[in-house]
Order: sequence, then C-alpha cells, then structure tokens
Amino acid sequence: MTSIASTGERPAPLQPLPTRPAETPRRRFVSWIPSWGLVATKHLEMRKRRGLMATVTVLIVGVPVIILGVFELLHLANPHVVPPLGGPRPFTALSSLAAEFGFIAAAALGTAAATTDLSEGVFRHLVATGRSRLALYLARIPAGLAILLPLVAVAFTLLCVVTIYGGALQQNSVLNNGVAIPGHLDQRQLATWLSKHPGEASLAFASGVPRAHGETKLAALYDQYTQAEAATLDPTPSDMVKVGLWLELEVAIGFTVGLGLGALSGQRTTSTVVLIALQIIVTPVATNHVLPYLLDLQRLLVGVAMAQLRPAALAGTGGGGPLALGGANGGLGIPPMPSWAMIAVIVGWMGGWSVLGAWRMVKRDA
Repeated sequence: MTSIASTGERPAPLQPLPTRPAETPRRRFVSWIPSWGLVATKHLEMRKRRGLMATVTVLIVGVPVIILGVFELLHLANPHVVPPLGGPRPFTALSSLAAEFGFIAAAALGTAAATTDLSEGVFRHLVATGRSRLALYLARIPAGLAILLPLVAVAFTLLCVVTIYGGALQQNSVLNNGVAIPGHLDQRQLATWLSKHPGEASLAFASGVPRAHGETKLAALYDQYTQAEAATLDPTPSDMVKVGLWLELEVAIGFTVGLGLGALSGQRTTSTVVLIALQIIVTPVATNHVLPYLLDLQRLLVGVAMAQLRPAALAGTGGGGPLALGGANGGLGIPPMPSWAMIAVIVGWMGGWSVLGAWRMVKRDA
C-alpha cells in the first residue's frame, strides 16, 4: 500500500459543484379592480349594520309611506276638506322631500362605509392580506349603491302609483288665471294657440306678460305655462322617469361624496354633520340668493347644479308647502350656468371626492 507521505503527492483540491443562478422572485401583480367577491363582502358588511340600515330605510322609504298614510287617513276622515293623495302637488312635494332625505341617508351610509374598518381596527388586517387598497376603496361604491338605488326605486314607484291612481279625475286643460289652456303643448304649439285666441291669451297671462318681444317674450310665456301645467296636470310617464333618474343621481352623489369625505377625514360623525349642513343650510341659500361677488363660487356647489338639472315636473310648485325642506326645492333662483358647466360640477364632485378618498386610503398608515 502506498501512502501520500511516501509518494509526496498532494490530493487534487475539491471542485465546487455547479449551481444554478438564483432566480429573482417575481412580484405578484395585485389588481386595483375590485373582484365580485370583494364587492359582495362589502355589501354584506353594510347590510349587517342593522341600526344604520334601519335608519337609511326609514329616511328613504319610511318617510314617504308615513306621510302618505297620514294624509290618506285624514282624507278618509274628512274628504271634503283634505283632497285625495294623487295630483301634481303631492307628487312634487314628496319627490323634493325624497331628494333631501335621500341625500342625507346616502351621505350617512357613505361615511359609515368609509370609516367602519378604521373604527373597528380591521383596516390593518385587510392590508395584510395583500389586496390592493384602491380595490378596497372602489369595492365600496357598487356595494353601497346596490343598497341605496333599489330603496329609492321602491319609494318612488310607490309615489308614482299613488299619484296616478290616488287622485281625482285627471284634467286635460291647464288653468292659468282661470283660463283653460290645452295641456302638454310645446313652445311652438303654445305660440299657435296664442295667435288663435288673443283675448283668452291676454286674460291668461295678464298678470305676468313680460316687456320683451319675439322669442324672448314667447320663452317667458312658455315658462309661465309650464309652471301652471306642473301645478294642474299630473306628470306624464316620461316626466316620472326623469324625476326618478334625478333622484337616483341625487342619492349616488350623496353616497360618493360621503364615502370620499369619510375616507379623507377618518371621522364618521364629523363628515355626516358637514354634509347634512351642506344639504339643508348652505345649498338652499346658495340656490335661491345671489351673494355679491360669490356667484361663481355658488355655482361650484353640487346642490346648485342639481337644482338647475331639476326636471320641469318639479320646478313649478316644489318650493312651497309644509312638506318642503329648505329653499332649494323650487328650482334655481340664481342665474343659471351653461349646461357643460353644470355637468362638469356634478362629475367633478363625484369624481373629485372619489379620487381624494382613494388617495387617502392608499396613503393611510396601517
């Protein structure tokens, strides 16, 4: 046997085994688009808050039902004094009331949806799951609207049914200063009627004939005619559809603004109080009174834009009566803005507050 010491040879050094280069771990892509499961989860979380859901349901559905029930009992007790529920005036007043309470209910639901995870200490656990914070915010929008929009549809459908079937026999003529004018005329048809009936026209519009001439005078007369029509005739199905869509938009604005403001401030109570004050105090003043040097600032309020967008079926008689809240129910009382500016204000409020709320949620410390 030959040993290494006897031969004087050294063993060859051990060669390291070949290794594969380390692979860089791929970063998992997290989508900012909320999944259907996430939306359904947020929807369930909102519905499980029984106190909040009861308040929202009472404000949107319960208030019209209670008012209609009370007036129906009064009509049955004394039908010669209390008129039937149907007709344009109850429809206008209750639609305006539904807009006010619908905005408040939607704002309360939006602020609650934005702050519940923070107040209950769940936000850090949601972030730890790896979901996109933007997706967590965006999932609340369809989840909340899926609760609010059907409630508004139910309440407004009930109001439309009562308006159509609960009133007296529908008239076909518009009464203005005691003069009967055919109903549902457009501006050109009204001009034709005025030319064929000059004596009746002078009596019908004697108290408010403008000094303008031509198209300007005709437009002013047509405005008076539409106001008298809204006070005399039941709204048409197309008018009811427009009013219903306007109410749905009002509620959608209230929820998105409440969600954004609640996420930005992190305070549910403060955000709700601010939006209620905006709806029942600031908006009526800005809608009906021209503030010196602040007209452009008034037009930046979403309530002013919604008052200008208000359907014609609500613009005539909504301002008066004990059922109206504030002063914004009678339409726009200040010089109107261009249509593109009105649309820009509405879209800006919904999109702007959504962007601010999403940005705050993305940047918030978990």
